[in-house]
Amino acid sequence: VLHAGEDVITVTWALNASQPAGKDAEYKNVKVSLCYAPVSQKEREWRKTHDDLKKDKTCQFKVTQQAYPGTGKVEYRVALDIPTATYYVRAYALDASGTQVAYGQTAPASAFNVVSITGVTTSIKVAAGVFSAFSVASLAFFFFIEKRKKNN
Repeated sequence: VLHAGEDVITVTWALNASQPAGKDAEYKNVKVSLCYAPVSQKEREWRKTHDDLKKDKTCQFKVTQQAYPGTGKVEYRVALDIPTATYYVRAYALDASGTQVAYGQTAPASAFNVVSITGVTTSIKVAAGVFSAFSVASLAFFFFIEKRKKNN
């Protein structure tokens, strides 16, 4: 379990060794993204995987994009705006025009959970409780005053 804003993941990538030499000649950039795991896509159409990469909503969070060095490594601190979900990492190889020509991803067993920051602190909860109680008390007080004026 990773905590947004606190934990760091290390992402490494390399061309599959079973590929022939020169296969990656057209690769100019690599883009690494966090992708929603299948368990976090259930009943959420806005996260669904599509074969057409232009319609694919699985990988919404960019980790890095840089020149393709053959192999690479990046340290990524989980951003504060990453929602709570289960994720995996996918690396896209891009050609000179920016078109995705290949990709690789972590195995499903390597998926990890991210716990986001809610932004609701204890002091905010206490203040909301106090103001709610004050509003109910004010309503009761003014109701009593109005009823008293009506009877006089």
